[in-house]
Amino acid sequence: MSELTHVDNDGRARMVDVGHKAATHRIAIARGRLVTTSEVVRLVRADGLPKADVLATARIAGIAGAKRTSELIPLCHPLPLDAVHVEFSLDAEAGTIGIEVTATTTGKTGVEMEALTGLSVAGLTLHDMVKAIDPGAMLTDLRLAYKSGGKRGEWRRAGEPDAVPAGAGTGADQPAAEPDAPEAAHASAPRPTAIVVVASTRAASGERPDATGPVIAAWLAEHGHPSTELRVVADADIDHALRAAVAARPAVIITTGGTGISPTDRTPEATAAVLDRELPGVAEAMRVRGLAHTPLAALSRGLAGVAGDTVIVNLPGSRGGVADGLEVLGDLLTHLVDQVRGAAEHGA
Repeated sequence: MSELTHVDNDGRARMVDVGHKAATHRIAIARGRLVTTSEVVRLVRADGLPKADVLATARIAGIAGAKRTSELIPLCHPLPLDAVHVEFSLDAEAGTIGIEVTATTTGKTGVEMEALTGLSVAGLTLHDMVKAIDPGAMLTDLRLAYKSGGKRGEWRRAGEPDAVPAGAGTGADQPAAEPDAPEAAHASAPRPTAIVVVASTRAASGERPDATGPVIAAWLAEHGHPSTELRVVADADIDHALRAAVAARPAVIITTGGTGISPTDRTPEATAAVLDRELPGVAEAMRVRGLAHTPLAALSRGLAGVAGDTVIVNLPGSRGGVADGLEVLGDLLTHLVDQVRGAAEHGA
């Protein structure tokens, strides 16, 4: 029994001492689903159940559950959570509500149990909200889908859908490893050194071509990042897209679009949620460069900063704004990436 970390050599339960471990940026994604009826799913979507605000209530419950994990699971350490995100996907035809919980922390131990506890509480809350219509609803398929951080790096459950952060963990054709096995080998697929995230609902739907993402990707290739991924998402999906990009741990993430003041412009908020440290001088330098060409540059709310060992920069969605931002980054990016990666490698 000595192979199990939560028991001692005599088989007695213990809380693992993590005092000697280095703090790293850690992410865990847990998934499950509520199996109910098509009618219930349609009512949830239409906010037509006797208990209103079903998804909002379940989301809050999931976040609260993740935050209280150490009170519910006896041997879990209390963790300072950086963020907890709870997402739902409704499939009326199948009569299911998919649940995904992403938990992040910068700490000495993993955040898997927080993601799984948040998932469980969110799912149980969904069951409570729909039981008046369907007492036979069933919460099922609860599982850890992905984790990263710590000395074991990235792990991905085999067969998970593409929504698991791209470029992370084992491939779908690999056998699933036990995430807690002390000597488990987690073969990592090659990951991109840079990711460009385009926030544009019209480009994501194919209504118009993406005019800025390829420009940024080409610029990155010329500046030492030939393995750059380009991801185009709707404005409403920028939160999930950024979390997925950060989970892939590239050296650089550059976003374009969604930095203005319209109701759908949410890129700065999504970026702030994943940053460990901001670099306000970089963002301000880009605004100043833009003001030399147009006063509208003052309206950009773009941020720059660091998440773990990844540099993240928001650029506007216009070609002119992108050109101005890349001019500024041309003098800074290589030095900034070297500093961030060097500090991470030396445990700073």
